[in-house]
Amino acid sequence: MATLPNAEGAASLQPIYLAGPTASGKTACAMALARDTPMEIISVDSALVYRGMDIGTAKPTQAERAAVPHHLIDIRDPRQAYSAAEFAVDARRLISEIQARGRRPLLVGGTMLYFKALLEGMDAMPGADPALRAELEAQAAREGWAAMHAELARVDAPTAARLSPTDSQRIQRALEVYRASGRPLSSFHSTRSGAGAAAAAEQLISLEPTDRAWLHARIAQRFDAMLAAGLVDEVRALRARGDLSPNLPSMRCVGYRQTWEALDAGTLEGLRDKGIFATRQLARRQLTWLRAMPGRRAIACDAPDAIAQLLHTVRSSHA
Repeated sequence: MATLPNAEGAASLQPIYLAGPTASGKTACAMALARDTPMEIISVDSALVYRGMDIGTAKPTQAERAAVPHHLIDIRDPRQAYSAAEFAVDARRLISEIQARGRRPLLVGGTMLYFKALLEGMDAMPGADPALRAELEAQAAREGWAAMHAELARVDAPTAARLSPTDSQRIQRALEVYRASGRPLSSFHSTRSGAGAAAAAEQLISLEPTDRAWLHARIAQRFDAMLAAGLVDEVRALRARGDLSPNLPSMRCVGYRQTWEALDAGTLEGLRDKGIFATRQLARRQLTWLRAMPGRRAIACDAPDAIAQLLHTVRSSHA
């Protein structure tokens, strides 16, 4: 039976929350932290939950997963949905279990909605409604996504303000939530405010580049590595199952969506540019979310001593 830690021990086992945009070096930082202190990693990533999606999600390697226990990876089939509310429930349970084993939970990833659901709380959102989604897609085909974005701005200005008029996936989901519940999507994310939200933000360590060009170069290198490792064949295998479609959340993940569309078009020409562009857009959204949390502790991930800075921050702030 595990021995529960005393008060001093419990303080040393408080969770560490490490966020950052794609390609910011989160995995390397997480592994460095885990070498410094006995930890278990909880993935905060909406793509890593899916089985059979390894190359395009940049999953931790088998060696990394053998060296440090990882959780919330490969827990869903690509047909299945997984919500931020489900993540928060699972993460809280895992935090308690890891602490009971005398280890420190390290929550690391780039899905900012998951962090917000865990740190700030959120109401349960309506699930996916295929009929409503088809209705929205038909409307978008008639009117265009710019018009759908304008409609969203009328019913949910905060969400519309952070979305590009070309971000069809998120516009569609926001309108779906509004039509299903009568509530704007932004209202589900605001269950804690003021001092409570500030306190939650202060628990977060954020990897942020001082030079955006550094991040862009890493994004390009990583997408090239994915293509070389067989991303196209991975998506071909997923398509060959016959039970997946490009409208599923799993197939809308960056990289997978662009590859699926390229295979539909019958040509891989332009795939690299589209994949890199979509990944840059994702990174920009992630940084926008992070910079809206003023209490976070930011680490310059492009600094030569970024990992040393992170270790110092964790040792001094979480001891």
